[in-house]
Amino acid sequence: MLHCPEVAIGFPTPRPPAEIVGEGKNCSGETVLAGRAKVIEDTGADVSDLYIQAARDTVEFARKHGCRHALLTDGSPSCGSTFIYDGSFSGVRKPGFGTTTAALRIAGIRVWSEAAIPELDKLLNTP
Repeated sequence: MLHCPEVAIGFPTPRPPAEIVGEGKNCSGETVLAGRAKVIEDTGADVSDLYIQAARDTVEFARKHGCRHALLTDGSPSCGSTFIYDGSFSGVRKPGFGTTTAALRIAGIRVWSEAAIPELDKLLNTP
């Protein structure tokens, strides 16, 4: 099943770049879900509530369809699973994960980055 959290919540394609912004180096999807960080577009717009809703809707979608694994695109403030950008809009990466990844992990769904496709394929296709 294909599902893009941002498109499903009504974001346009393409959409303005957005990054997780907050105090401290450890802000990521979990801190956004907890209200201690925000998702900000490069326009300055705070889109945190939309990203939180997209994360919740994606968990609901995954549960409805019995998903145990999700393959998400790294770097995204929603779908990053090994890295996100540091909130400076300068292309600097940092370890962390996005809001949807955080919500899926909390729900017990294993999240994989596109770099882990061979590993995921092997797991799913091993008898």
